[in-house]
Amino acid sequence: MVVQRRSLDVEAECESGEVVRLTCAFLYLCSGYYEYAQGYTPAWPGVEQFAGRIVHPQQWPEDLDYAGKRVVVIGSGATAVTLVPAMAEQAAHVTMLQRSPTYIVARPARDPVADWLRGRLPERLAYGLVRWKNVLQNMYYYLLMRLKPAFAKRRLIAMVRQELGPDYDVATDFTPHYNPWDQRLCLVPDGDLFKTIRSGKAAVVTDQIDSFTTDGIRLRSGRTLAADIVVTATGLVMRLMSGIQLLIDGRPVELAQTMNYKGAMLSDIPNLALVIGYTNASWTLKCELIARYITRLLNYMDRHGYVQCTPRRSDPSISEEPVVNFTSGYVQRALASLPKQGSRRPWKLYQNYVLDTVVYRFGKLDDGTLEFRRRSEPEPMDATHEPA
Repeated sequence: MVVQRRSLDVEAECESGEVVRLTCAFLYLCSGYYEYAQGYTPAWPGVEQFAGRIVHPQQWPEDLDYAGKRVVVIGSGATAVTLVPAMAEQAAHVTMLQRSPTYIVARPARDPVADWLRGRLPERLAYGLVRWKNVLQNMYYYLLMRLKPAFAKRRLIAMVRQELGPDYDVATDFTPHYNPWDQRLCLVPDGDLFKTIRSGKAAVVTDQIDSFTTDGIRLRSGRTLAADIVVTATGLVMRLMSGIQLLIDGRPVELAQTMNYKGAMLSDIPNLALVIGYTNASWTLKCELIARYITRLLNYMDRHGYVQCTPRRSDPSISEEPVVNFTSGYVQRALASLPKQGSRRPWKLYQNYVLDTVVYRFGKLDDGTLEFRRRSEPEPMDATHEPA
């Protein structure tokens, strides 16, 4: 993407190989934050000698037949805990092989409060009440876990023991070494993962891979897991803006050198918006807020005759912080290529939907950080780019 002084040009390659150029006045990127072409797969010794099939969930083949097969799912995140009970319905047996445990919480697949409200109130009113009930409930539990991590950890582990029984080794397979919300929690609807483990159709093994063999995986402990199919639910690759290369007046821009403004824009890059959502709630909650904010911003620019808006870092007292404060492997692998966030507003990302609702919907647009320019005004001097 090339930012010129009067427009934004987007060069795109079609599936046919043809390159097209699109020109716009403002660009809003809704491309997410993952690499969609491929996921993350570690390099394991002996993979080439495995006689079975290896599948990454991000490239799930339509012809995969796992009925009656022995399956090993490598991973302990949301993808793994979703796949294990689903595959266990047809597979001979499924083993979830994890290097370290994850916090896993069982919740009902249907919300009884939501069902009760929908049966008694108009649809729109019931939807609004259920939405805010869920938002506030999630905020409460998140704050509780961050303020009292030891208590939260005990409660989460106790809930797993209640699901699996007193004889299960919860300490090994379901007790993480980090505090709740240092990484995401996994939710299993109706406790389906725990039910599958209790039935004997699936098992969890906590160990590290030594090497692949012709018919399975040898572990560091010396144990071997037999497998016909291995599913590598080993994580995703973060790639903000789908890897688009930004050029401003012909000069490349490195995302890691920018700072995120309100989760919606980047420092010193004009007329470009994107979304950095919540890590403690649904990503789409923040997407909706930012969409409303950008709509307000565009309308404001139209009313005042502005053609350009650019976030400027003018306060030297604001320090840089990682844009995502997670210890998860997929985050740590990507931090060096991601924008930074600042130590306070408007560069700080808060994981608080209520606070953000007020800021995005009612906060001042001309806040002294966002620089506006009319078409007739000269391009301002800045430390990064020379004027045209």
